Amino acid sequence: MKSLLIFLLSFFFCSAMAQVPATSAELIIESIENRQILQKESLVKNLPLKNIGPTVMSGRVVDLDVNPKNSIEFYVAYASGGLWYTNNNGTSFTPVMDNAETQNLGDIAVDWKTGTIWAGTGENNSSRSSYAGIGILKSTDKGKTWHHMGFSDAHHIGRILLNPENPNEVTVGVLGHLYSPNKERGVYKTKDAGKTWSQTLYLNDQTGIIDLEQVPGNSNVLYAAAWEKDRKAWDFLGNGSNSGIYKSTDAGDTWQKISVEGSGFPTDMNVGRIGLAVFDQNTIYALLDNQGHREKSDSEKPDADKLTATDFKGMSKEAFLELGDKKLNAFLKANGFQEKYRAENVKQLVRSGVAQPKDLTKYLENANAMMFDTPVIGAEVYRSDDGGRSWKKQNEDYIDDFYYSYGYYFGEIRVDPNDLNKIYIGGVPLLKSSDGGKTFSSISKENVHADHQALWVDPKQPGHLINGNDGGVNITYDDGENWIKNNSASVGQFYAINVDNQEPYYVYGGLQDNGVWAGPHNAKEDTGWHQSGRYAWQSLMGGDGMQIEIDKRNSDIVYTGYQFGNYYRIDRKNDKRTYIQPKHELGESPYRFNWQTPIQLSAHNQDILYLGSNKLHRSLDQGDNWETISGDLTQGGKKGNVAYGTLTTISESPLQFGLIYTGSDDGLIHVSKNGGGDWLQISDKLTKDLWVSRVIASQHQKDRVYVALNGYRWDDFTAYLYKSDDYGATWEDISSNIPDAPMNVIIEDPINDSIVYAGSDNGLYISFDQGNRWEALQKGLPPVAIHDLVIQPKAKHLLVGTHGRSIYLADIGHIQQMTPEVLSKDLFVFDLDTISHSSDWGNSPSPWSRASTPGLDIAFYSKSEGTVKAEIQTLKSVSISSTEFIADKGLNILSFDVAFTEEGKKAFLKKNKTKLTEAKNGKTYLPKGSYKVILKKIASDSEQVFQIK
Repeated sequence: MKSLLIFLLSFFFCSAMAQVPATSAELIIESIENRQILQKESLVKNLPLKNIGPTVMSGRVVDLDVNPKNSIEFYVAYASGGLWYTNNNGTSFTPVMDNAETQNLGDIAVDWKTGTIWAGTGENNSSRSSYAGIGILKSTDKGKTWHHMGFSDAHHIGRILLNPENPNEVTVGVLGHLYSPNKERGVYKTKDAGKTWSQTLYLNDQTGIIDLEQVPGNSNVLYAAAWEKDRKAWDFLGNGSNSGIYKSTDAGDTWQKISVEGSGFPTDMNVGRIGLAVFDQNTIYALLDNQGHREKSDSEKPDADKLTATDFKGMSKEAFLELGDKKLNAFLKANGFQEKYRAENVKQLVRSGVAQPKDLTKYLENANAMMFDTPVIGAEVYRSDDGGRSWKKQNEDYIDDFYYSYGYYFGEIRVDPNDLNKIYIGGVPLLKSSDGGKTFSSISKENVHADHQALWVDPKQPGHLINGNDGGVNITYDDGENWIKNNSASVGQFYAINVDNQEPYYVYGGLQDNGVWAGPHNAKEDTGWHQSGRYAWQSLMGGDGMQIEIDKRNSDIVYTGYQFGNYYRIDRKNDKRTYIQPKHELGESPYRFNWQTPIQLSAHNQDILYLGSNKLHRSLDQGDNWETISGDLTQGGKKGNVAYGTLTTISESPLQFGLIYTGSDDGLIHVSKNGGGDWLQISDKLTKDLWVSRVIASQHQKDRVYVALNGYRWDDFTAYLYKSDDYGATWEDISSNIPDAPMNVIIEDPINDSIVYAGSDNGLYISFDQGNRWEALQKGLPPVAIHDLVIQPKAKHLLVGTHGRSIYLADIGHIQQMTPEVLSKDLFVFDLDTISHSSDWGNSPSPWSRASTPGLDIAFYSKSEGTVKAEIQTLKSVSISSTEFIADKGLNILSFDVAFTEEGKKAFLKKNKTKLTEAKNGKTYLPKGSYKVILKKIASDSEQVFQIK
């Protein structure tokens, strides 16, 4: 009864707070179409982006599909990194989904006889970074092309089952929206290869299907796991009485619930996510996330001689003052109280009335405590030996240190096809049982990531497993005694990136569940490090990697951390790490820290660091000491089990010290013009309650500020971008023609004040007029979530931090020259690079190696599409090479091989008494000197000079 009441109150509360409507399926499809048009018409569609890695830490895998006749051939589906293929046992991988309209996957199914791939888009986990998809995609040519097969409003696909006897018959478990109710959930079936679908099981608008399994050799008998959940930005209820197991005996046409009262399987409100594994007609396993509260065992009960936080809740002043100093100090030290809070000092605070005993309990509270400390039953394994009519719990003891409180994030169970009692379950870590789930042993190893999401068990070769986890793919041939790491795919899930000023400069990034890494921007992503023993990128710390700030005076000093505001100052040179999270005072409400807590080093003084909780904190000495320079800059938080009512973004103006903006997860933006002395809320005229994903104080105009808002946590995929030229007193909507998708980041160009860049959950965009119109910047970049952008000013590089495909780099030197004056010209050639001459050009030092060859990229702008003639001349107007081609409207890049044509060589020799030597590859390269490039259209021309030194 109590659980039901809690559920009803939680449901009412969450429903009452919902103010932002979810985006319709029609608008999602329209956004995809708009994006395709924008890419074709973009002024910068020819500017390439290059992936610079890293790869070794990989990213979250959600599914594997292995060729049953050839186990070295398989597909790997990444949560937000697309679909990858290998036919050499994971030695290398090829992406096969880059030309689809999303990289977010929940499940895949492959018909290996025909090569047909079914991809269920939208991750089937329900974490804070589980991104929505666009429905079901299908490829009949092994990923070359993809076709949309429906379910635009599904958002997240739980499982896809193919009928092995009839490839036209497909059953799909639809999970549905993550943050809002919707009716496109349940089980759907097609009998005509996806042309039409029928919904064969529907429970309600908050219950979807997380798993589907069929009896080996009998595709008529199917099992489905229903999962009721309600996620909000501030609360997640991952269980409900509608969660349960269903069975079909007619290939999914009709269903009957089999986890009913009296079956032995739980049926109350505490039933969470369920994973299924079917051995045969009779035996089925279920892995349950049981959210029921557990009773503490005698060993877990508190020691009477030790103080606990709850002891102080109702303690009187007199009783507190009678506590022994030694006993009180032991409690204070063990619970991480600041040094100033020791027994004598705290007693004086209580004695004088400044503090009360209950403040010690309050001091230790934090916004995410329920997520970590809730004593739930957790993972349980159930088994049925009569086709699901009755169930028996297999594990006699709690399966501890496995789910913690994150059962919604896991749920995979597998049974060995040749051994009824041998099962595997995935959580933290990967566990194996040889007695049907009664006892378990860990088969995780030091080169295997801790979080396990997918597992394939070889039916032909015992002990051969392929494991997909938050750190990529691992393979074992001895049942987990030893693992091979197969991480060559560039699928890192970055939350934040930054750069320093070294030469070569380093890129830093915080990743989902893979810590913080740093490496040179020009590091080669190849296997050479296997030989040298040193990978170019190095880990700075573990956990979920967050924001990074680097001291501009000394790049060895790095500020970074992991989730919920746990930040450190790292001295890389001396291998020293100092914890710097601000602490609240005794008697003060605990600070609320966002999962991605924002930090910023002041551009005016690199000793000054800002950090945001629900308040803004400032340190004048690199984080050693803190002062709080604001009140609560949020709406005050909400009751729930997820930290909420927190700051998400901070920006101090580089033009004025103390001109500071903050944004919160509940939609508030504030500005202070006097270093935190006064604060003004400036978001009342913007859409309410949206996550402020970025606020950026302009580096060109003191009163200018840009804002990106994100509706992802309401399932609102509208693009929200704004600009103000009066410190936020009034706002201009600058989303204009940008395709709808949650917006994560907006930044200014440091050189050209007309240029701004923006990243959404599916694309990268640039505007040449401060947001009045946007261009897609996408060449070489798949449609992946862009979480962060940063510019290295000296190198003129734009670094793109993606949440699924690691980091991309674009050389924006030419873009920065695209001023309004240049954009008005009919034709304009940008500055050309100087080339270093080499006598090795075209001459391979060995028959087994490639010759080095030069190249010159001639970048130019054309106001319209049309024929352009390009000619390379000496400074004395001798033509040495020419070509004619159709130029696109916008930026064009013409590649010149720095070699003479035959006619050009003759003309050059006629005017110059210089010896020219033909290289081994048959080309004659230009000698040292100065040359000019001349481009001509019908009524205009433009030229630039370049040098070969």
